[in-house]
Amino acid sequence: MPAPPTDALKKFDLNDLIRELRVRAARDADPTAFAPTAAPGGGPSELAAFASEAIADFVGEQQKLIYGVDDRKDFFEVTDAQLKADGDSVVSLFRASDITDNGDGTSTLRTEELGARLNLCKSERFRKQPAGAFCSGFVVGTNLIATAGHCASAADVTTIRFVFGFRMDAATAARVVIPNSEIYSGVAIVARKLEGTGSDFSVVRVDRPITGHPPVRLRRAGKIPDGESVHVIGHPSGLPIKFAGGAVVRDNTPAAFFVANLDTYGGNSGSPVFNSATHEVEGILVRGDTDYVPRGICNVSLVCPSSGCRGEDCTRVSEITTSVPVPPA
Repeated sequence: MPAPPTDALKKFDLNDLIRELRVRAARDADPTAFAPTAAPGGGPSELAAFASEAIADFVGEQQKLIYGVDDRKDFFEVTDAQLKADGDSVVSLFRASDITDNGDGTSTLRTEELGARLNLCKSERFRKQPAGAFCSGFVVGTNLIATAGHCASAADVTTIRFVFGFRMDAATAARVVIPNSEIYSGVAIVARKLEGTGSDFSVVRVDRPITGHPPVRLRRAGKIPDGESVHVIGHPSGLPIKFAGGAVVRDNTPAAFFVANLDTYGGNSGSPVFNSATHEVEGILVRGDTDYVPRGICNVSLVCPSSGCRGEDCTRVSEITTSVPVPPA
């Protein structure tokens, strides 16, 4: 029986189509954990007749016409001096085993082309760039770096290297050879909390004072206003550092975190979330929606409507300020 025409997808809510793609991606990853696709009432889903590729193409086209675009930028594209200063305090997290000392005062980061690593479709941005970082972090003290709690624990902190300068210098020029002076080793966990639906942070002490990269400014009283504009800087999917703006606080009610519609991926965990007006750090990116879904034989980014999907959770920096001294003026 031929598949129904793609126009037939117009009768479905866009969020339902995104949810269907997410379920299929999870089912493909573990077929034994999921029953056949079913409608909310328990019967067969009307979407079962549509291939994942057809649904993903339809969703993509609708979003290109109606919704926002991918706001990620490489730092060589950023011209605003304050944004550049924000990014100067951000680090990528690598395992020690993924860094090779060259014996000349530099080390080489082990990376892999993102498209090959994740089987990305040719339409995906940044697919030709190198990926290797597993999380992000940012400077909060003389020898202190903050990240997500699920990125660093007492069991593995000494295996983590905090790397400044993993970035694109031009569209096809990645900086993967880093001066050893820009690589710091984790020594101990100063503070950590990891709650599945709450606070998620680690404050790490590194092996020596951090030079050339000042601590960020943290909100130390109150909380970010509802609907405030925010931006994030980090390493989405383990890529060289990226800036992503054009986002706002969507849900400000939880005590330990807020929710924003930031363009983030795995690898952004631990990224600082800045107030775009004050450039103070308001949160730590810790949780979010599904990153990629199948489109035929390859994968594409799951792009959500600005008001759709669940949003990205950001642990409030008030959760860490008691563990982070106020820097001298």
